[in-house]
Amino acid sequence: EVQLVESGGGLVQPGGSLRLSCVASGFIFGDYAMSWVRQAPGKEFQWVSSINSNGLIDRYEDSVKGRFTISRDNAKNTLYLQMNSVQHEDTGVYYCRRSPSTTAYVASMDYDYRGQGTQVTVSS
Repeated sequence: EVQLVESGGGLVQPGGSLRLSCVASGFIFGDYAMSWVRQAPGKEFQWVSSINSNGLIDRYEDSVKGRFTISRDNAKNTLYLQMNSVQHEDTGVYYCRRSPSTTAYVASMDYDYRGQGTQVTVSS
């Protein structure tokens, strides 16, 4: 059974940092590209970032470029999202997703599994 379990969310002040984690199980993690998406209250899902299966290629939504960094540790079956210089607009539930592909490009558009999410609230 494929499982994706996010953690690391919480309350953070504007300008602060958070590191989200997503632990994967039930499949060979290193065979799949992965993504982070978020959903703000009352809004649709927004793609945030993707990384290819070997961790060498990543992609970012424009509003998070230079502030967020996606990474993965295939030995630990874990996906990360380092969030720096957070803004009020970054508030939302963050989900990790598995792509049916190995490429970050496809992962930005397509997925087959998604975790339960972790809440990030940016507030002073």
